[in-house]
Amino acid sequence: MSEGNQYTKYQYQKLFDLDAEMMRRYGYSDEEAKIIADVLLTSDLFGVESHGCNRMTLYPFGLDIGRIKKDVTMEVVEDDMCCAVIDAKDGMGQLAGVMGMNLAIEKAKKYGVGMVSVRNSNHYGIAGYYSKLAADAGMMGVSMTNAEALVVPTYGKEPMLGTNPIAITIPANPHNFHMDFATSIMTCGKMEVYAKIDHELKPGMLVDEQGVTSTDPHKFIEIRANKTNPDYKEKTRGGIMPMGGEGMDFGGHKGFGFAMLVDILCGIMSHGAVSKGIRVTKKDEKCCHFFAAIDFGRFGDKEETLRLLSGYMQSMRDAEKAQGQDRIYVHGDKEADNAKEVMAHGVGINKATEEDIRKYCEKLGINADEYLVPAE
Repeated sequence: MSEGNQYTKYQYQKLFDLDAEMMRRYGYSDEEAKIIADVLLTSDLFGVESHGCNRMTLYPFGLDIGRIKKDVTMEVVEDDMCCAVIDAKDGMGQLAGVMGMNLAIEKAKKYGVGMVSVRNSNHYGIAGYYSKLAADAGMMGVSMTNAEALVVPTYGKEPMLGTNPIAITIPANPHNFHMDFATSIMTCGKMEVYAKIDHELKPGMLVDEQGVTSTDPHKFIEIRANKTNPDYKEKTRGGIMPMGGEGMDFGGHKGFGFAMLVDILCGIMSHGAVSKGIRVTKKDEKCCHFFAAIDFGRFGDKEETLRLLSGYMQSMRDAEKAQGQDRIYVHGDKEADNAKEVMAHGVGINKATEEDIRKYCEKLGINADEYLVPAE
């Protein structure tokens, strides 16, 4: 997304420190606060603006209204060899996510594969953060989460599914194969960003209450607000389209199927909530996650697998380019490029997001100017 004059670039580390400080003000330990901040800022590092500093006030708000419960002890409620279920007890999603993937990694070391489903959690940030944890441990990682129903099924107008992302990370050189995508055509966070900067949508991304295409991102904000508006008596209709867009011509039914798969692995397998049962009220989230770690060394020599995968990825980059194109991006390339750019030149934050952050800093007694330091 073009930053233009609506964005100011701020130092990455200072923004990390700010988010950690905000979480400490809510009573989280230094270790917990840094985990939460790391998930958030890794999103900006990877170029996923919607889930980075754009979400910095989401978690304090969740704590304020009681949606996120702080003093809880997350519990492993099912544990059978390579599989487990965690009850997050409505706690912080990032902490549930790290606990879930770490348990999957521990099981994969013993059994070759570890699979963990989590119920009764909260928004956990970018799915790719957790799949990367497995890759950092030398394994293939899979991460999924369901989310509140704001996505309509193909040929439908009632929101039944969440943006329900899937992430897969596999170690490779010079950087990981890293695929992280919503199963909707766009995330809710990106819709929010588009609304903040008045960026028009493409036809087929969003449908209104009648199931008719809308190019106005503010329509999404209105649809979402209606879900928890006690004065809104009618059933909420309208929402984001599945990946592939409206109808079946460009594969919208495939995105629909992937979104259902995420709901099945996250919500059904954990005996938790599917998307339709998430964030039904302001004080309850109830989203569910799924994590898998796979020790691919069990398939054969790990170094040879690494060599083969890295060579395969490079063959894609070296393939003949379409007219007017000078580069083919393999999954993980843009994240690696963006991380270098952010560390060198800072994180771009739009004016509306900055105003939101400053308001919460004032509420918490934090000097925002101490942390919102422009990048050189």
